[in-house]
Amino acid sequence: MRKKEETAYGVIGLGRFGEALAIMLAQSGKEVIVVDRDESKIKEMRQYTECAFVTENLSAETLKEIGIQNCDVVIICIGEKADVSILITMSVIEMGVPRVIAKAFSPEQGAVLEKIGAEVVYPERDMALRLGKRLLSNSFIDFVSLCDSVEIRQLQAPESLLGRTVEETQMRRKYRLNIIAIVSGDHTEIEVMPDYRLKQGDIIVVIGKAENIDTFVNII
Repeated sequence: MRKKEETAYGVIGLGRFGEALAIMLAQSGKEVIVVDRDESKIKEMRQYTECAFVTENLSAETLKEIGIQNCDVVIICIGEKADVSILITMSVIEMGVPRVIAKAFSPEQGAVLEKIGAEVVYPERDMALRLGKRLLSNSFIDFVSLCDSVEIRQLQAPESLLGRTVEETQMRRKYRLNIIAIVSGDHTEIEVMPDYRLKQGDIIVVIGKAENIDTFVNII
């Protein structure tokens, strides 16, 4: 019997996105239920989790028999078939699962999924944005979008700031950005001191409005 504080996950649909997600969760020691119509994919997943089920019928009744309603988080990874994705998402939400996340391929599909109460992810779009930002900026390494306007980005410390202390960069006053971490070699400092002096190879992690980060990157 799992401990109350542990989180159980359900992954419905084992395309590339669903399979990678399920494997990552299972390898992290999480309890994961996976469901797919493809028997070969389910057989492959059984090396990662005992709770792997093959079924042609993804109805609410079948999902309940599998135990999806006992999960704390369920991710529906059937984005290609919008109608199927929406119906399954509705069923899982009606089962009372606390957190339901659904993959979408279009804004229209995503709008419907949000309307019925799911969190929506756009894997292909998000990967395209991530790659595009990397291509457009030599200093850009990675980012997390917190909402439409706020991001956390990893940036290579620019030449113009090397040798300056965090206080001397005047990031907050000039650009309305906050440095929340500095990666120096194998060490990550999350308690950034004002007198820390930036050096070659440092990576700064900043948080702020995307437009302010873009302004900073363009200026430096």
